[in-house]
Amino acid sequence: MLRKYFGIVSIIVFLCIIQVQASGFLKTQGKNIVNEQGDIVLLRGMGLGGWMIQEGYMMQTSDFASAQHEIKAKIMELIGEQNTESFYAAWRQNHFRKADMDSLAHWGFNSIRLPMHYNLFTLPIEEEPNSNTNTWLNTGFELTDSLVSWCAANHIYLILDLHAAPGGQGYDKAISDYDDSKPSLWESAQNRSKTVALWRKLAERYANEPWVGGYDLINETNWNLPNNQALRQLYRDITTAIREVDSKHIIFIEGNWFANDFTNLTPPWDNNMVYSFHKYWTTNNQSDIQWVLNIRNQYNVPLWCGESGENSNAWFTEAIRLFESHNIGWSWWPLKKIESISCPASIKKSDDYQTLLNYWKGQGGKPSSSFAFNALMGIAENAKIENCDFHKDVIDAMFRQIQSAESIPYSMHEIPGTLPMAEFDLGRAGSAYSDNDIADYHGSSGTWTAWNTGWALRNDGVDIEPCSDSDGQPFDIGWTENNEWLKYTVQVSFTDSFDVTARIASGNGGGRLQLDVNGEAAITQLSVPQTSGWQDWETLDMGRIFLKRGINTLKLSIMNNGFNINQLVFKETGTGQEAEPDSGKASIELYPNFPNPFTRTTTIKAQINSSNPISVDIYNITGKKIRTFFNGKIDGQTFSKEWDGQDDFNTQVASGIYFVRIKTSGASVIHKLILVR
Repeated sequence: MLRKYFGIVSIIVFLCIIQVQASGFLKTQGKNIVNEQGDIVLLRGMGLGGWMIQEGYMMQTSDFASAQHEIKAKIMELIGEQNTESFYAAWRQNHFRKADMDSLAHWGFNSIRLPMHYNLFTLPIEEEPNSNTNTWLNTGFELTDSLVSWCAANHIYLILDLHAAPGGQGYDKAISDYDDSKPSLWESAQNRSKTVALWRKLAERYANEPWVGGYDLINETNWNLPNNQALRQLYRDITTAIREVDSKHIIFIEGNWFANDFTNLTPPWDNNMVYSFHKYWTTNNQSDIQWVLNIRNQYNVPLWCGESGENSNAWFTEAIRLFESHNIGWSWWPLKKIESISCPASIKKSDDYQTLLNYWKGQGGKPSSSFAFNALMGIAENAKIENCDFHKDVIDAMFRQIQSAESIPYSMHEIPGTLPMAEFDLGRAGSAYSDNDIADYHGSSGTWTAWNTGWALRNDGVDIEPCSDSDGQPFDIGWTENNEWLKYTVQVSFTDSFDVTARIASGNGGGRLQLDVNGEAAITQLSVPQTSGWQDWETLDMGRIFLKRGINTLKLSIMNNGFNINQLVFKETGTGQEAEPDSGKASIELYPNFPNPFTRTTTIKAQINSSNPISVDIYNITGKKIRTFFNGKIDGQTFSKEWDGQDDFNTQVASGIYFVRIKTSGASVIHKLILVR
């Protein structure tokens, strides 16, 4: 279940990037990718890592099992072969569904990259009845068929990516599920022959699908191949096989050594080809990609960054702005991982799954088969998009912040009330916050940097950690450093003086903070006393400030480090000049809608104690208002109305998570609705 405060973003204006509506088959035209109308299409994509092929770091098993076959062996040892297959079937069913596709389209993506494991499409060579046979399996094709239909419904391009080729294409076992006890792709002519046959089969099946954007032939080869001769030959063999049955789709070519060594892979050997590079952990200057721009300029061929990510929001914005300024499309990595802040969706890690991880690490007794099976099926259930934690800050960094340097509210913060410190505004570093470490550039600097030492809630360069304060919020700001600051946009209900308190913890004392209101210092150089430890929380009286009714901007600055901070609480003093009649007295009891989830209609009902007008609105998961039910005064105190799953234009909305918000002066309540078509 998503955290409830993700819905209270009605004042966020999510500025989608304006682009030409893509239609028809993609193709290359000089340095550009275009559709059949000749319109330039800039691919903005997401990679579906972890769905068809699990990597250890995504499953938190890297310490003892990095490749999928190693993970699977650990699981099978606990629950047996049949239950293992049941788990993987549930994992594939839940990890990516139509609801995920609908979400990606709504967030602004126009393409996805599908990392495929060959063993869902065909048998390993050692299991074939003879060396000349290619046995085809239904599982992979059926999953891909569903994906194609969902893409078509959302006008999203699907790029097929052979992530795990027969035998494995790289020394890095996790990426391609390479088993070093068996012949690799490069050590077996049979594996290479099977790879060619698989691509021919895929191309034959999807040759007439316009929403298949192209074929990414082999992901991140990392193998010692002199002059890349073997890689070039295999690419050309695959290209020939594809063109026997499909003359329309783009072929994407990656270099050796994690997609970035194109030695002997130029010039292009096909007239509908794109060079795909990957970029991680380097600085985001033109000089960092000049080498691949040179390839584009020399051979008049389009470029695509087929994989990037695994960094901070600040890095995401920097990199995407760099790519798009040079007309380079991109695909981010990945959509989901277990307990991660850098993905749009984070799969919750259950206590039972942690018990399995502990056992595999040698830190606990062997769990029973039934316990292990239930734990694994639970993590598969948690992989459903509606059960994940949605990181709207990641999406904001990848889309809105590319176009705008302005910050916007993370949540609806109302004063009087509580202001969670972790819910500072959404925006770029220097606009919404300032932190001394905002991204990891170890590919350029040689030094790995933790941009968020607490690794919780958000992917910005602010150190957020889970908090044990029973009187405060679930997250606090820690590891504070001099001159760091956080910005908050708040809605003040009435002009008044407010008493301000903070929840603080300090292991060494000596800290000082400052609070600015609308650019003016309101509380200056306030000393923070030492407590008994970094999670030993006390209330600090910060004094009194004056706030005007309406939108105000607060800025909390760390003048001297040495403390953690959890929340600020603003209480009215009763000296207000413009207090509204119902301020502090109005109340709303919003009953759970029924049914929920619902397929067609659901009833929204509330008990309201207020003589002021009320507003009743429906918002989608990004905070965009899609339906206004009511705005005015009501007769009596009961509000009840059915929602038919349509927007203000009487158009059906897609399956997904929505929020109803009822607001009046002095009170506001939000409830989650789940629509399943």
